[in-house]
Amino acid sequence: MNQALSVFLAVFAALFPVVNPLGGAPIFYQMTRDAPPEARAVMARKVALYGFVLLLCSMVIGSHVLTFFGISLPILRVAGGLVVTFVGWQLLHQGNPTPERTAARTIDLAQIEGQVFYPITMPLTTGPGSIATAVALGAQANLHAGTSAVEIASILAAILGLAAVSATIYVAYRYAGDLERVLGVNGTNILVRLFAFILLCIGLQIMWIGVNDLVRTFLPA
Repeated sequence: MNQALSVFLAVFAALFPVVNPLGGAPIFYQMTRDAPPEARAVMARKVALYGFVLLLCSMVIGSHVLTFFGISLPILRVAGGLVVTFVGWQLLHQGNPTPERTAARTIDLAQIEGQVFYPITMPLTTGPGSIATAVALGAQANLHAGTSAVEIASILAAILGLAAVSATIYVAYRYAGDLERVLGVNGTNILVRLFAFILLCIGLQIMWIGVNDLVRTFLPA
């Protein structure tokens, strides 16, 4: 029981700050602000579900998939960081919505819903950092094998840890629309630009870590 609790806390504590649902909520709202609240709630649930499946697959078979395709974790970080940087740059330079632009724009709900997996779920919510963390957790805990009661309990605890992270994603994204009611339009736009800049920095940081890992691999000290 103690080991299962330790696995649950380890998975949640390692992934929650990397996924950062509270930081992603303003970005999610910015990308879905034209959708009705009911549709936004459905999209929040889908992002949480997709994120759970993606993290679970990364934890259980992620290392095997990377090995099969000959992809190393540093390369994953560089490529994923590049995508995160690009999305952050786009959001940072996206024009602020005005009443005139909002009235003239036709809401394309299908196009908004088409962004649920990419780029909202991946890489904005469960990006290269969280995927690499999940792969490392799975390799460390050896969660892809085990038949004893302790091993099964550890696997279930890890799954519950992922479910807890996904639940925080849903809650944060589900109520992201309340930001505008609390902060106002201008306050929300300022917050979105701030987190877009942070997202840009995160992407560059992920790329930098990947490049450093590659340099250490090919040019050992």
